[in-house]
Amino acid sequence: MKIDYNKYSDGLVPVVVQDVLSRNVLMLGFMNEEAVRQTLDTKRVTFFSRKKESLWTKGEESGNFLNLVSITQDCDNDSLLALVKPEGPVCHKGTDTCWGERNIPQFGFLSYLENVIQERKDNPEMENSYVASLFRKGVNKVAQKVGEEAVELVIEAKDDNDLAFLNEAADLLFHTMILLQTKGFHLRDVDKTLRSRHKFE
Repeated sequence: MKIDYNKYSDGLVPVVVQDVLSRNVLMLGFMNEEAVRQTLDTKRVTFFSRKKESLWTKGEESGNFLNLVSITQDCDNDSLLALVKPEGPVCHKGTDTCWGERNIPQFGFLSYLENVIQERKDNPEMENSYVASLFRKGVNKVAQKVGEEAVELVIEAKDDNDLAFLNEAADLLFHTMILLQTKGFHLRDVDKTLRSRHKFE
């Protein structure tokens, strides 16, 4: 890497730290050339403390290390992105991130949809909600719907109607998400299972 340490008067470059699994931003720190070198050598993220005016490895006191996966510079070579696997909370206040957020996997619109399903599960008396009605009928009915949608997806896979195929795939995924919550699980549990099979953790 060719990092421009002279861009700023203190010889430090900002480092955005991101969880490689959840893709959540965990914290912002600063590194000098020595901190970058030590991070690459030890595979544990080391910063330069402007307060102590010395190097410090995140987790050296708390045990909450940031295990390095990769580190790259931006297009101007004056800031870094560190992808890590954190061990425990990152913030000194005990939160997962320095912004007080929980560091859980995010799945874009699917996470939004999962929250909607959770709301319907928490309010099964909602009369006009299809999802709430499924929760009221119990796990057997939900499982039956997943089976029906799986069969319909297979049937559409044999034809050449891409739109119909995608609609059936969406229906199957949607009902699978409902079944997951019926059983007390979430997308993050499936994500964790898949990653464990590939030894990603």
